[in-house]
Amino acid sequence: MDKLILETKFTAGNAGEIEGLAWPFNSPDRVGDVIEKGAFANVNLPLTMLFGHDQNDPIGVWTEAVEAPDGLRLKGKLLVEHVERAREVRALVQSGAVRGISIGFITRKAIARQGGGRTISQLQLLEASLVTLPMHPGARVTSAKSAVQALAIADAINRATAHFFQR
Repeated sequence: MDKLILETKFTAGNAGEIEGLAWPFNSPDRVGDVIEKGAFANVNLPLTMLFGHDQNDPIGVWTEAVEAPDGLRLKGKLLVEHVERAREVRALVQSGAVRGISIGFITRKAIARQGGGRTISQLQLLEASLVTLPMHPGARVTSAKSAVQALAIADAINRATAHFFQR
């Protein structure tokens, strides 16, 4: 009988790392606004991470902001080691109850769009919040390290290898 040995390592997600697409380019938000690539050129980091745009509810910091081809991508950290509310929000994100990201900004340069909304070419990004319903339907958390996800992957690997060796 052949043996297959797999070594797997997973992060349990206790550190609070989180990533997301904060604003997709080339599509309007719920009120018709479009933000152009280049508008986020001068993001000041670290950027405040709030829950639900509540200025009295800071839960972490965004430490990276990149204008990728598909939109503004953020990476950051929920302050789970120091802030109880951040631990609660991490649980909501990991369970899928909170999936959205919404940005707070001051418009610096925009033109009205025919049919409603604006095309924003310059802005000052003030914060990015974790929310249940983002203004842009495509803005979402894309990664939040989770022990539950790691265990599910490990279980899938174990089932696949067990099936393989039962043949």
